[in-house]
Amino acid sequence: MAVDTEVLIDWFADVGRDLPWREPDCSAWGVLVSEIMLQQTPVSRVQPIWLEWMARWPVPSALAAETTGEVVRAWGKLGYPRRALRLHAAATVIAQEHGDVVPSDVDTLLALPGIGAYTARAVAAFAYGKRAPVVDTNVRRVVARAVHGAGDAGPASNTRDMADVEALLPAEDAPAAKLSAALMELGALICTARSPKCAECPIYAECAWQHNGRPEYAGPAKPVQKFAGTDRQVRGLLLDVLRGSEGPVEKARLDLVWHESGQRDRCLDSLLVDGLLEQTPDGLFALPGEH
Repeated sequence: MAVDTEVLIDWFADVGRDLPWREPDCSAWGVLVSEIMLQQTPVSRVQPIWLEWMARWPVPSALAAETTGEVVRAWGKLGYPRRALRLHAAATVIAQEHGDVVPSDVDTLLALPGIGAYTARAVAAFAYGKRAPVVDTNVRRVVARAVHGAGDAGPASNTRDMADVEALLPAEDAPAAKLSAALMELGALICTARSPKCAECPIYAECAWQHNGRPEYAGPAKPVQKFAGTDRQVRGLLLDVLRGSEGPVEKARLDLVWHESGQRDRCLDSLLVDGLLEQTPDGLFALPGEH
């Protein structure tokens, strides 16, 4: 089933969300920061933190000059804080090796620390208007339904997913980049996982899922990510103590955040291994570079 790309691009121009990293004057650095922050974190939580970061570190060299501890503190409650360390590392390389300008081609972007296939292509498309297949969960769901007539996307396959989106993109850079954004927005706003708003969909008439009678998803069950009681929650609670302190803290303060000592100590060790915390020679704990 073909997708009317012009209709989708026009729809996006009319109803796409007014987000600060989509503004014409937003730098490629701003786009890169937004893409890292938006991984597994909703727009509503990202936007205020992104605005703070852009005001504080408007260019990569500004972030690179900051301590990693302060970068982790400024990451706040976005979750998955290793992303903050990856951004700091990428900013350092961009400042030192690329004249403080985020690269525009996918291969050079992929060579930056912590930048994967999705982020590299998203920056090329959304910051530089290039033709690059950008595939996230939303895009995979739109393609599964509109093109393949399935209820949802099955397990991710980088090669297949890229080829699916590549086939939809117009040949020219500018419309291809716009379509990449439109596909993502359609999946985020209309073609959602649980309650798709099919009556509002601009490509409803040609959607293969509609033509097939909207079959239920029949693939492998998708893991449901829980948070309560997980190591992610405990790590976050431990980091919160350090973010709220002005210097190193004793382990006794960290012991108060979680009742189960085995899990707590395992999570504390993992934060040390990940470089998100450091231990001082006298046994205190601090954010990296803050002791």
